[in-house]
Amino acid sequence: MNFLSPKKQSSMAIVGSLMITLGVELTATANTFHPVPLFSRTANYSTKIPRSGGDADAADIYYPVVPKTSKTSLPIALLLQGALVDKSDYSKFANAVARYGFVVVVPNHSRTANSPTRKVTGLLSEQQQVNDVLTYMRSENSRSASPIANQLNPKTLVLLGHSFGGAVGIAAIQGKCFAIFCTKDFSRPDELKGGVFYGANFLMGQNSRDIPVIENDAIPIALIQGNLDGVAKPSSAQITYEKIQDQPKALITVAGANHYGITNEDNSKRESNRPTLEQEVAIETIARWSALFLRATVLKDKQAFDYVFNSGDALDLNVKREER
Repeated sequence: MNFLSPKKQSSMAIVGSLMITLGVELTATANTFHPVPLFSRTANYSTKIPRSGGDADAADIYYPVVPKTSKTSLPIALLLQGALVDKSDYSKFANAVARYGFVVVVPNHSRTANSPTRKVTGLLSEQQQVNDVLTYMRSENSRSASPIANQLNPKTLVLLGHSFGGAVGIAAIQGKCFAIFCTKDFSRPDELKGGVFYGANFLMGQNSRDIPVIENDAIPIALIQGNLDGVAKPSSAQITYEKIQDQPKALITVAGANHYGITNEDNSKRESNRPTLEQEVAIETIARWSALFLRATVLKDKQAFDYVFNSGDALDLNVKREER
């Protein structure tokens, strides 16, 4: 996968076949759980997030509308954009994830990076965003005029990522500075608790299985992959999944999905395969499974765990789960 090719940007369309693997024992029976969002309404605002190296990133922040009497503490979810994909293309996905109880931060991060063949300048996620966004969101939580003041759990940060941004997230979870994904030094914050990445892999331009072990230090990772993805091949996601060292981990494969199901619209210029699933359904499904995986593994939500790893395929007619 050439993450930096200008012909390859956003994500997939979900539904059809789900293959999921988790290194824990699953129960045979469970209480019925209907995976409706926790919140009926969301809101959003635009801001500027300072960069540790100077300048600032324009960003959109999506959050659930919480009753004033509620003492809900919301985890932070940083969405790392695909290469050259504008933050606005993720608005529907971000809103959907926010309804499950996350404050979703979607920055536009411009920089220059070296691909295997040339330099590319444009919207390119990098690892340091993890620390920069965490620092900014701490300040937003304590700023009285902030729309999300005193609503955050600043000790819990999760990552969402698409395509190149998903690879950046995998790199960040390992706590090492990987050249193409990291401009300078990087230190993984203790607050980073998990990640779900769509249409992403960690081959970094390599054409073989000779990629490094992904040392995730037991931080949960899920890969969601469309079987019609013509940009990030399903086989590359499989190889990446096998290299993830520690559980919990999941590989979710969905029939009918191409590389752009996570974005507001499909992109026929950068993806040769057309999805067979409606875009709105794809976005909702990817968001639901992403949010519930994070709630299950990071927030220890038992009902979400049962849905993702046990009963979800029976409740979602578009999804089939295979265990191994």
